[in-house]
Amino acid sequence: MDVARVRFPVTAEDCVFCRIASGRAIASVVREDATTLAFMDIRPMNPGHVLVIPKAHATLLQELPPGSSAPVLEAAREISAALRRSDVRCDAVSLYLADGREAGQEVSHVHLHVIPRFRGDGFGLRVGPTYGAMPPREDLDAQAHRIRTALGSSTV
Repeated sequence: MDVARVRFPVTAEDCVFCRIASGRAIASVVREDATTLAFMDIRPMNPGHVLVIPKAHATLLQELPPGSSAPVLEAAREISAALRRSDVRCDAVSLYLADGREAGQEVSHVHLHVIPRFRGDGFGLRVGPTYGAMPPREDLDAQAHRIRTALGSSTV
């Protein structure tokens, strides 16, 4: 899908995942609790591909209230274990969260992909031309400083 053409909803009312969470749209639910919902991806990378969402609408991870991302990861942990115990082909699990359109996010509601993996499944991440090149430590230190500053802490 051409991500540039995907329309990101302005409100939760426009969001398909919010409609699923509220029961206004159908999904094959795997797990649900008070704050999260996990359901089968309708365009799976591999059989058994599950999406975990927070029930509260947020387009980007940073928009979630503090503490509300942990239940998403906990749900993914439980699903990962269940995939390995099930008869779904699963030798390993990849977790993937695209945080923004340029990262490949196609639905503007935070969601974590839980993807069963096996040798030769053909699924993987593409890397850019600079992957593997080791930047000078000074560059890494400067980037770390800029990120720490944005966190509100200039020292470790």
